Amino acid sequence: MPPSTPIEPAPLPSSPPEAWEPLLRLTRLAGRPLERFLRVEAASGILLLVATAIALGWANSPWGESCVHLWHTPMGVRVGAFAFEHSLEWVVNDGLMVVFFFVVGLEIRRELHHGELSDWRRAALPAAAALGGMVAPAALYLALAGAPATRSGWGVPMATDIAFAVGILTLLGKRIPVALRVLLLALAVIDDLGAILIIALFYSTDLALSGLLVAALGVGGVLVMQRLGVRAKLAYVAPGLVLWAGIYAAGIHPTIAGVVLGLLTPVRAWLGPQGFLMGIRDELERLAHAAPAALSSHELKESLQRVNLARREAISPAESLIESLHPWVAFGIMPVFALANAGVTLSGESLDPTSWNVIAAVAVGLIVGKPVGVLLASQLTLRLRISALPAGMTLRHLLVLGVVAGVGFTMALFIGKLAFTDERLLAAAKIGVLAASGGAATLGLVLGRLLLPPVGVATAAQTADEAESSTER
Repeated sequence: MPPSTPIEPAPLPSSPPEAWEPLLRLTRLAGRPLERFLRVEAASGILLLVATAIALGWANSPWGESCVHLWHTPMGVRVGAFAFEHSLEWVVNDGLMVVFFFVVGLEIRRELHHGELSDWRRAALPAAAALGGMVAPAALYLALAGAPATRSGWGVPMATDIAFAVGILTLLGKRIPVALRVLLLALAVIDDLGAILIIALFYSTDLALSGLLVAALGVGGVLVMQRLGVRAKLAYVAPGLVLWAGIYAAGIHPTIAGVVLGLLTPVRAWLGPQGFLMGIRDELERLAHAAPAALSSHELKESLQRVNLARREAISPAESLIESLHPWVAFGIMPVFALANAGVTLSGESLDPTSWNVIAAVAVGLIVGKPVGVLLASQLTLRLRISALPAGMTLRHLLVLGVVAGVGFTMALFIGKLAFTDERLLAAAKIGVLAASGGAATLGLVLGRLLLPPVGVATAAQTADEAESSTER
């Protein structure tokens, strides 16, 4: 009896049975440019730039009052005598931005566990650069701010906007080695951690013990659920809301709740790559030996559930959440934040000497303080042999890195909202952040093209710098 030949599986249909094929093809064709755009590293920075331009244009147009009215539109919930209402601007800054800070907390947790910050030798250089890049701008701001009423903004020029910074390095193309991108990402993570500590310690109101107790209950709920082996991510929304409510009631800015929840998220996978491969292989072998006609929908459902479990647990919850939330943050929450906060009336008539002091202090802190602090702190660690420059990098790369780190934007605007209750000084801080970020971006691009040769192209200057750096080490 001749051996039976295996039956070739029928090709999978290209579209769902309900779809109209011509319209589906047109939709896919139209979506390809958007997909390509979203894959570009600088895409988030481009959207932020567009949102900022719209906010500025709207605020300075004849319809500027409508912009103010929109963001001050009351929103909230009423249940009987209980009412919780805030403006739309508050919903963005204290609600949506919690997700932004949650992702920041996830990235910090990941980097501390198995990233660039997991080993102190690798972390020494970006840690020193980030610390210098925070201390120098704050010191310059305090030296230039003048009146006591303006000194509360010392935290504004300390932040780096990672989306814009990565976008600038992307525009420099082959002039930027991989090591410099990694160093920027590590610096930005530490910079974010510093900004979070500053917000929690210096820009929070009087602490209420009852709120801290509620927040502790939220943290306890998360830890208990983890010990019980609860893996469904949505289940943690409930204790997360309790944590947020407690932080808010305690007088700490509620976005800190996002950071805490991110830091509590597990960074170790349950099954991992090996477990995923074994689970999928076993399931496929089981299905291959079963008669397709005899396979019931219930059995198929159970099989798909096991496959889905293997897929879901192949990577850690932290990695999974970063992967799923990052596009929403980069292309949704951050542009909306820019729309809500970057709109400022650019009228010199409304600026008094105190406002000009704030503008100058913020601008100098970002454009001058950032590169000076990054360079001095990095040089100190290099001379003390605590760290070493990554292969392919020179002091010129550190200079460009410091200048690019002067693009503050998102976190700087956020801290500005917390630092100034006076709308006049807040507007001045916004102008300083926008002007300095634009100046730092332009200067970073110019210096990058003048000082950095394309990767792989050796120059006499670069060789000399490397020799000098090696001698110092």
